[in-house]
Amino acid sequence: MTTSTPASFAAPSRQPHFNVSPELRFAVTMTGLTLLGLLVGAAGQYLINNPFVMWGGYLVAYLAGGIPAGREALHSLFVERKLDVDLLMVVAALGAASIGQAADGAILLFLFSLSNTLQDWAMGRTKNAISALMDLNPAGATVRRDGRERWCELGEIQIGDVLIVKPGERIAADARVTLGHTAVDESPITGESLPIDKTVGAELASGTINLNGSVEAEVVRPAGDSTLARLVALMEQAQTAKSRTETITERWESPYATVVIVLVPLVFALLHYGFKLSLDVSWYRAMTFMVVASPCAVVISTPAVMLSAMAAAARGGVLFKSSAAMDTLARVNTVAFDKTGTLTQAKMTVARIVADDEAGALALAAGLESHSEHPIARAVVTLARERGVSPVAVRNAQAVPGMGIEATLDSGELAWAGNLRLMTREGASLSPIQDAALRELNTEGSSTVIVGVGNRVLAVMGVADTLRPGIAEAISSLRAAGVEHQVMLTGDKMEVAQAVAAQIGLSEYRAELLPEDKLRIMGELPGPLAMVGDGVNDAPALARADLGIAVASGTDVAIESADVVLMKNDLGKLAGAVKLAKDARRTVFLNLAFAFGVILIIAPLAVAGKIPLPLGVIAHEGGTVFVVFMGLRLLRHRL
Repeated sequence: MTTSTPASFAAPSRQPHFNVSPELRFAVTMTGLTLLGLLVGAAGQYLINNPFVMWGGYLVAYLAGGIPAGREALHSLFVERKLDVDLLMVVAALGAASIGQAADGAILLFLFSLSNTLQDWAMGRTKNAISALMDLNPAGATVRRDGRERWCELGEIQIGDVLIVKPGERIAADARVTLGHTAVDESPITGESLPIDKTVGAELASGTINLNGSVEAEVVRPAGDSTLARLVALMEQAQTAKSRTETITERWESPYATVVIVLVPLVFALLHYGFKLSLDVSWYRAMTFMVVASPCAVVISTPAVMLSAMAAAARGGVLFKSSAAMDTLARVNTVAFDKTGTLTQAKMTVARIVADDEAGALALAAGLESHSEHPIARAVVTLARERGVSPVAVRNAQAVPGMGIEATLDSGELAWAGNLRLMTREGASLSPIQDAALRELNTEGSSTVIVGVGNRVLAVMGVADTLRPGIAEAISSLRAAGVEHQVMLTGDKMEVAQAVAAQIGLSEYRAELLPEDKLRIMGELPGPLAMVGDGVNDAPALARADLGIAVASGTDVAIESADVVLMKNDLGKLAGAVKLAKDARRTVFLNLAFAFGVILIIAPLAVAGKIPLPLGVIAHEGGTVFVVFMGLRLLRHRL
């Protein structure tokens, strides 16, 4: 422990980046114009009976909704050599207009435009996540090169340069300490819950934070090959691998569109040449068939359900970034948890004090530790304050690097608090009870503080990360919701992982993992797999898993990488979200079955002339209204 007071830490922001790309801004604008045109056209047609307002509004809707879809349709047709729903939607909208149902065509285009805009918004988080990860890099660092100190941009730092790192600064490159002592917060990279003491010869990782004490360190890797750079590379690989997964919609849309578009001229030819119907009647029935067969209810089935479910989840404090995330959560059967900051609060607290006079030992420890800024020291001082214990007055407090702190009492005796090395230096020894307590605390994964005066040991204290309230119940509820396989992944020590797993009821855990280890394990665990995390070190695993879930108190990188964010840091909501997602998935299947059922029944009747266009439109739009109301039903759900 050291006594230096750190500057304000350059910790990562807790707020996610919501950078809106020009492409997404354009998509939102086009969707808004399509809706505006639809409303204006409908008002002109049904309210004020003005054909100029009606056609002007519908023209805007057709252009705003049809041009982007038409552009995608032409790209798929001529570049990818396939028909898709974009082309079907545009043709169906034009077909509806050709038989006097421009409003129906405008509705088709608006619903389709809305669906595409939501998809663009969800996919935009990939770039935001990598941008947030890069924000952990400082702009540069003070280096000593050829005997001269200078400020260097990050890209200018070379192997062999000596970094001069002050308290509170983020380490700019992987380096090895050559002068000084400090403690470093490595949790953004490794997930280690406790600060790590660094002395001469110790490795420093880029992106970690120097807590207290100035050090000099020789750069051992260029910026492009640093720990943080490797994290960025892992992130990009994970996002790419995830984006290749085909959705159900992508698998059926091209065959369906092809079948409908091919059937329309066949229906026209059959009616006109086979059944000798007039040109007008044949065209009318063919267009009615295309309008009825257009997947309006199909297209809105999933968004109507998922948007309602996402709204219900958001009200309960669970933010889904896309409907695909909701669908994936419904199928998840394995959940992997990070430990530090996810299952725990990443907050040091005194878990146990072994002393004959507990209050007296705490008062002495608080008096000593009040002169230190180390997180363990702050935990001791906080406990004394909470218990109303007044710290013992000490003077000449002095840090002993890598060991602890010592000071002089009013009686002239030397008081101290620190680790076993400091105890040995002071010529003290543990009693059998104290030795047993120390061994037990180490087995549990707690950090220990030995408090003494002169050559006498007064107390042994255990300091550990605090579990989140109700976390054991949350794990149990998640298992009851149908997620049987749960595992903890952590960069912390094996003893710590074992102790935490036992307390919260997890039977499987992996410890001492680097980010690349977590990413590798993602491929070994049975899927569909969800990963719950909060730190920079979790970002690649969050992105690579079938579903990434972040707690809102985590780093912005984790939040950007995740598909779901627990806004109130309450893992107890996760079980409710799983139940909601499963209900939403069932509703989607019901809606799709109903929508396709309507098409299969009404379309043949339209060809046979048994369904006039107005009735076909009513059946078509009635199906749309039904699936929308089925979706709105989920708004009543409570997590």
